[in-house]
Amino acid sequence: MSNLKKVSLILLILLYVVAGINHFRSAAAYISIIPPYFPFPKLLNILAGCFELLFGLMLIFKKTRTYAVYGIIFLLIIFTTVHIYMIQLTPFKLGSFTVSKTVAWIRLPLQLVLIAWAYWHRKD
Repeated sequence: MSNLKKVSLILLILLYVVAGINHFRSAAAYISIIPPYFPFPKLLNILAGCFELLFGLMLIFKKTRTYAVYGIIFLLIIFTTVHIYMIQLTPFKLGSFTVSKTVAWIRLPLQLVLIAWAYWHRKD
């Protein structure tokens, strides 16, 4: 694996581990952006955090990396509904940050970048 890919993988691991932990540290912020048509938002937030953390840790090991990548891609596809809902909510406060319509729209195609980034590591 090239140095670029090693650094990329480490950053990807950190991204999902930290994101997973943040679902517990900042639960209210995450729950506030779960669309109201999804039942049990607190449970969904916990599950999202657990799976992001799990898949982030699974990226560490070559034997589980491919499963982690496809799990991450699945989550990112599901999270698209949240990003669409965020566009509908704008502008709104997320913690101390105000999410503008522009920021919300940028986050939506960013999902594709995150999917491509994860997919790049599927066979490492």
